[in-house]
Amino acid sequence: MAATAQPRLAVAGKRSLPKGKRGGIELLLIHTVEHLGKQGEVVEVKRGYAYNYLLPQGLATLATEHHKRMVEKHKAKLEEIARERLAGLRSLLAELVRTSVTIEANANDEGHLYGSVGAPEISRSLKQQDLMVSPEQIILQGPLKEVGLYTVKVKLGPDVEGDLKVWVVPSSSDAAAK
Repeated sequence: MAATAQPRLAVAGKRSLPKGKRGGIELLLIHTVEHLGKQGEVVEVKRGYAYNYLLPQGLATLATEHHKRMVEKHKAKLEEIARERLAGLRSLLAELVRTSVTIEANANDEGHLYGSVGAPEISRSLKQQDLMVSPEQIILQGPLKEVGLYTVKVKLGPDVEGDLKVWVVPSSSDAAAK
């Protein structure tokens, strides 16, 4: 029986690998690698780690000038998308601050609700007004258990948060029964 040799990783020759400042190999991370770096970063690793793990697994590629330029272009495009998203969130927040939400709930004569009003009900009411806010973005100190006007925090993203006015009123079936 002849032993089959494992194919060697064909990478542009060992001599032409980009050397780092400390004598390791410079690689550009394609995917985030725990304890090493995030996607798009240039890292310096030992030759064995590069040849035996990062390159065969497709987690990194050689840090050539071309690859570095491509990553910079990609980062610029991602930053532009993030800026546009942030502008959209800020305009949504401005609309939310001008808006108030009215939620009907079953209540007794003293104004205590039989249940409570939470983030899902507020989110549902906002969606009826074509304002898309998920329940996770609505921050309540606790469930709303009484009829009245509440100021609720809405956090749409980092540094994008404001207040929303929520009216909790007795349902019309309660008022008709009285």
